[in-house]
Amino acid sequence: MILFPAIDLVGGRVVRLANGDRSRMDVYSDSPASVARDFLVRGASWVHVVDLSSALGEDDAAREANAQAIRAICQVEGLSVDAGGGVRSLEAMRRLAGLGVRRIAIGTALVRDPAFARQAAREFGDMAVADVAAKDGVVRVNGWREGGSLAADDLVSSLAEMGFRHLVFTDIARDGMQTGVDPAAYRHIAEVAGFPVVASGGIASADDVRALAALGPQVVEGCITGRALYEGALTLEDALAACG
Repeated sequence: MILFPAIDLVGGRVVRLANGDRSRMDVYSDSPASVARDFLVRGASWVHVVDLSSALGEDDAAREANAQAIRAICQVEGLSVDAGGGVRSLEAMRRLAGLGVRRIAIGTALVRDPAFARQAAREFGDMAVADVAAKDGVVRVNGWREGGSLAADDLVSSLAEMGFRHLVFTDIARDGMQTGVDPAAYRHIAEVAGFPVVASGGIASADDVRALAALGPQVVEGCITGRALYEGALTLEDALAACG
């Protein structure tokens, strides 16, 4: 199982939000590349980077600071980068690919612009990742600020037909809260998708990582953890060991 330590970016700084709430933000570093380099030295092979400034529609300066941070992270030799946040055009995908990003996540556009999502999956193939976030079984979009009536199962069940083979699924109620994971929920999502899922949201301990790894690679491809690492509840070394 792949472990994806998370680097969430706002204005070029490493942050974590609670339940995706911009007003509940903790800042952990002003040097994203240094954080990425530390993850590499300690054994990580991937990082999951989220451009929250783009996802939340912040100003040009904040988005440019994040772009420079992503560029610097991609220049950390030996580290593969999975990135997303506000990716709503082929131009944005090409820009990230040009920076050196290995996987590019598409979230809101899966719902708001499915024609683009299909085209992105065709053009970028294995690089394209569906990024689905849900609360109480309902998909949320636009930086998780907006919901609707679209059931997560309905969206997830359409992804394979759209051309996607990778999926990050986030349980918003658990994200950034260190409340633990629900392995059965990810088993269900993988069954609905028809391919493995990257689990995101709520990892609080090595036991959570082990519980996800125990589901097997046909169910869980990887997991993302952030706050637990930054606040010392979980060490990167223990998390990597728990991946099996």
